Amino acid sequence: MSNVYILEPPTSGKVLLKTTVGDIDIELWAKETPKACRNFIQLCLEGYYNNLTFHRIVKGFIAQGGDPNGDGTGGDSIYGEPFKDEFHQRLKFTRRGLVAMANAGKDDNGSQFFFTLGPTPELQNKHTIFGKISGETVFNMLKLEEGLIEDETPSYPHRITKTEVLHNPFTDMVPRIIKSEVKEKKKKEKKAGVKNFKLLSFGAEAEEDEEESSRQNQKFTGKGKSTHDVLDDPSLSSQTEVAAEEPETIANPDDQLESIRKKLQAAKDSKAKNLKRPFKSIETKPKNPEIIDDEDGDLEEYYLGKDSQIEKQKKMKAIKDEIQSIKKDYHKNKLKKEEEKTEEQKEEQVKSEVVKVYKEEYDSYKAKKQQLPKKGKDREQFTLALLDKFKVKLHTAKEKEQSKTEEAAAEAVTADVAVEDDEESWLSHNLKFDDGDPILAKDANTKDDDWFEIYDPRHPLTKRRRGEAVGGGGGGSSKGKN
Repeated sequence: MSNVYILEPPTSGKVLLKTTVGDIDIELWAKETPKACRNFIQLCLEGYYNNLTFHRIVKGFIAQGGDPNGDGTGGDSIYGEPFKDEFHQRLKFTRRGLVAMANAGKDDNGSQFFFTLGPTPELQNKHTIFGKISGETVFNMLKLEEGLIEDETPSYPHRITKTEVLHNPFTDMVPRIIKSEVKEKKKKEKKAGVKNFKLLSFGAEAEEDEEESSRQNQKFTGKGKSTHDVLDDPSLSSQTEVAAEEPETIANPDDQLESIRKKLQAAKDSKAKNLKRPFKSIETKPKNPEIIDDEDGDLEEYYLGKDSQIEKQKKMKAIKDEIQSIKKDYHKNKLKKEEEKTEEQKEEQVKSEVVKVYKEEYDSYKAKKQQLPKKGKDREQFTLALLDKFKVKLHTAKEKEQSKTEEAAAEAVTADVAVEDDEESWLSHNLKFDDGDPILAKDANTKDDDWFEIYDPRHPLTKRRRGEAVGGGGGGSSKGKN
């Protein structure tokens, strides 16, 4: 249970990492791990971690970042070389949210660091723990292990957008100024080329040509040059040629109009011919292609656009089949709804009949209730009158019942019809009670319907009937003994 208690020392520094998964607050143990914390804070002040990715993610284990190369092979410390590990007995890999230095071996710490995504006791005394993630930002850190990850490499890695040092425990720390080395490009002076015509067999002629070209260049500087200007050819002239104007012939205006009309008509005819020419070579596609059977009867005539037409026909057939299926479903649903409607109507009809009987009975009792007098002397007299009426009904019911039963019995004998009781037949019934006299014991010698026969094969009487000896256990008969 000792690992449950908080044994970690207090922190003395704080850095904020702004990432694509949200802000992550990191509290630092600057007193316990001064070299690692100084290195981390110095790199954060210089913006070293800006736009760097978390290039390695192992779900439930670690999320590693801080490598400018993005593959785990780069990163430098502020000391110019890897610094030593710093282990502390109160800093252990017992939970998630811890920040430690990533290394390739002992005392090989640079700029790379990692977050723990769970307990990692196997990393104890191998990596320097220098901070922890505080507050609810730990849930932003846990988002790093979400997404597509193949071979510990995320397909779309998250990155650090910006770092801020909220509390710097090292007061003497100042961001380093790195002098950028500017390489001055030395301009190479071009040496003017010297032509040595003495080395050539035709050097004199080449020298004269060179002098002539230089004179022409100086003369036509800033102007275009042509062969008419450069060459001394009498057949070439630099003068622009002017076309000689032909004398206008005065013609009849009617003839001119007629010629214009002919030209226009000829132009129209030529256009019409040009439009008709392409369509002559293209054969018209038949609407319903006929299948021409050869000797085998398997080949069909192919024409332009046959594949597209077959595909359209298939689509049309599929659409028609779909329409037919929709119609069938609609018809089935319609019949089903009609059946349900008829059943509901029947149920409502039955309910209405039951309700109708109930209402009629209710109305009858309600009318009888209204006829009753109110409480008082009238109500008492009315009750007594009803009681006298009931007594008279009891006396007369017995006489009526006797006469009815005799007539019904006579009819039942002749017609084999069962006698049905009337609603008031119960008034003529007699009330009888069981007699309270003691019941006498039944005589065992008299047999009637209630007699229960008892048979015991070992009883002496039963043995005698079978002819066995009563006293002995043998099975011989009495005649045999005599």
